[in-house]
Amino acid sequence: MYIESNDPDGAEVYDMIIRQIFQDLVLPPSIDDMRAYVNPNEVCFIMAIKMRKTSQHITLKEVAKVSYEADDDTTVVLIDNENYLPNILRVLWKENGRENVHQPSRYVIHMKGPHEVSDLVVDDPHENLKRRIYDAIFRIVPEGFKIIRDLSEEDIVCVVATDELIKDEWIEKAKGYMVELNTPKTWD
Repeated sequence: MYIESNDPDGAEVYDMIIRQIFQDLVLPPSIDDMRAYVNPNEVCFIMAIKMRKTSQHITLKEVAKVSYEADDDTTVVLIDNENYLPNILRVLWKENGRENVHQPSRYVIHMKGPHEVSDLVVDDPHENLKRRIYDAIFRIVPEGFKIIRDLSEEDIVCVVATDELIKDEWIEKAKGYMVELNTPKTWD
């Protein structure tokens, strides 16, 4: 974790804030490294975070059995793993409309007509972690910094925030942090 600032006391305060928010959101085990730039004179805040690798996404066919019953013209989803039920319902509602998804019992879901839903992603740990990191960043960004540019790519979440127009040099600094975070460390 590295915090760059023209104000050493401010950098120390931001270090404490960042550590506390990361602790509150249980992020330290999920983060490889982080860079931040805080400059009150330029009214600029940059944060780049490298996420650790997460497990693969889970599809519906991994946590439920899906079949089509032609005589009823109904797609039936039999839930094998109840832990994913809220996610399954959310994905099916989004895909087919809430009014078309019926749950006659706890472990059974019916949808009128044939539906190809087996390969729908019902849980994506990478996206879940990314959402938690964005939550942390938006808690850390100084109040009033409403102009935000998201430069995130793959396993790096990176934002530039200000209350003015974002300068090209800030974008370049953020991109430099991203390169640093993507460069494997060598131990001599």
